[in-house]
Amino acid sequence: MASGFFAILDDIAALMDDVAVTSKIATQKTAGILGDDLAVNAEKATGFMSSREIPVLWAITKGSFINKLIILPVVFLLNWLYQPAINYVLILGGFYLAFEGVEKIIEFLFHRKKEGHEVIEESEKEESAEDSEKSKIKSAITTDFILSIEIVIIALGTVLEESHPFITQILVTSLVAFIATVGVYGIVALIVRMDDAGFKLIKKSKGKGFFAKLGQFLVDALPWIIKALGVIGTIALIMVAGEIFAHRIDYLHHFLPTWPAILKQVVFGLAGGLVGVALFTVGKKGYSLVTKK
Repeated sequence: MASGFFAILDDIAALMDDVAVTSKIATQKTAGILGDDLAVNAEKATGFMSSREIPVLWAITKGSFINKLIILPVVFLLNWLYQPAINYVLILGGFYLAFEGVEKIIEFLFHRKKEGHEVIEESEKEESAEDSEKSKIKSAITTDFILSIEIVIIALGTVLEESHPFITQILVTSLVAFIATVGVYGIVALIVRMDDAGFKLIKKSKGKGFFAKLGQFLVDALPWIIKALGVIGTIALIMVAGEIFAHRIDYLHHFLPTWPAILKQVVFGLAGGLVGVALFTVGKKGYSLVTKK
């Protein structure tokens, strides 16, 4: 009995070692998408009142965990039943990400400054602070869902390449998904609380010395970081979408072979986003015409 017990322990140790090594490889392969995930979600989690930053971030984080709990079993099931379905899901997700990115660019380029009665009319239609917050949280969780699918599939693909047993596939993919959520939103939390940390440093140092200067730097840097994250997040949305199109659509995968991969990602992402915006605009106008009748 003792030898059997130690044999089980040895098998568990070997399994954990296998999971640790494979998880490291899978995390390295998802590093690029994790960087994009950080940029996108940091941009979406900022812009709230100081007292609401952590509650909003916690709501998005919980939504991200729920996303993973939904995605993991569905991806394992689809991989077992019909592998091509994962490809189609990713492509649809890519169109959503591209649409979000291009829509932001269009709004930035063509948004006309409103004055006088236009401002009054728009302010009357504006959402309440609570509704606006809920809307932003929902948008952040939806975007996280698409990015989470890619992270989970990349992690699973790494395990499948190594021909690991099914239990290892589940443990590694789940671990990478958990690390992605904790790591990304942990860093986002540090970013959004930079100014509070700066104010505390200034207060404790009584506005003098190195720590006061460091605190002032953190306070001054936060608005610039938020603006930079907005730009980086938009670029990340388009590039992630372009990468999905380039790798998941066979025709595009072999299209323009001499072009650098980054340029292809940008072009495919912008093209997909313009298609998404066009379809959304036509659909919106069609819906408004139907509802008026």
